[in-house]
Amino acid sequence: MSRLPAVLLLLALAGCGGAAAEAPAEVRVVTGSQSVDVRPSQYCLDGKGQRYTDSPPVIEVSPGAPIALTVPDAVADRGWSVQVFDEKLQEELGVVDVPKGNAVFDKISSDDVVPPAFYLVIVEDKGGDCGEFSAAWPVGFIRAGG
Repeated sequence: MSRLPAVLLLLALAGCGGAAAEAPAEVRVVTGSQSVDVRPSQYCLDGKGQRYTDSPPVIEVSPGAPIALTVPDAVADRGWSVQVFDEKLQEELGVVDVPKGNAVFDKISSDDVVPPAFYLVIVEDKGGDCGEFSAAWPVGFIRAGG
């Protein structure tokens, strides 16, 4: 009994997944004992700008809680910033540029933003395969007692 057909079938199946598109990168948000991976609302995938309909996560935080944002190395190498928005994600309240090459930004706390509910949007600098289109990861915060 020949095993050659079974081996050829396994080799053919093993090669099928090689050209699959890369999954969009996630960023990590850590505050207190909470750690949340955030999917992008828009991202460059295979050279094309993609928009997603996922609702951003919302995290309840204590007053004065430190917030740490971690991006993938590719995002850190290109550069990124943190945009601060109101609770409706409509009015930009400020922007913090993160030094190029830094994958972690931990210089913000829940008390640094005046409204008790707000969004931080991690935004990758423009450029790369999608030109002027940049990736964005929004995450909401609600300060307890606010």
